[in-house]
Amino acid sequence: MRDHDHDPPVSTDGHGATRAARGEILTAVSDGIVALFKDFYGKGPTRAKTYYEDDLVVCLLRGGFTRVEETLRDAGRGHEVILQRMAFQDVMRDRFEAVIQQATGRRVIGFMSGNQQDPDMLCEIFVLAPSDLLDEDPPADS
Repeated sequence: MRDHDHDPPVSTDGHGATRAARGEILTAVSDGIVALFKDFYGKGPTRAKTYYEDDLVVCLLRGGFTRVEETLRDAGRGHEVILQRMAFQDVMRDRFEAVIQQATGRRVIGFMSGNQQDPDMLCEIFVLAPSDLLDEDPPADS
């Protein structure tokens, strides 16, 4: 029988997630976002790293541009690739949010995406409820 008075304290993230559970959340987000790209683009990012702090989840992704996108980029049409990626992320909003909500157990109240081509990086940003960013009372006019 273990003496619980001498067990080391369990570190949590402020929402009750232990360090081990937090690692599982980060993995679930990275894997889930990469899987969406693979399923719907036919090719997914080759690297992913997720950060989760307070009411913010950020997933950074590398690689995963399709041959068509690379061909357009190399021909100086990178802007069209970015526009198409933005349209894709807008259409996929509910699926992206579902990955985050399932992993964290929290509702997504904000979702933003960013794309860059050199070096190729994607960034998916999620704001979770509750968030002190959304005040009940609007700020007073100055």
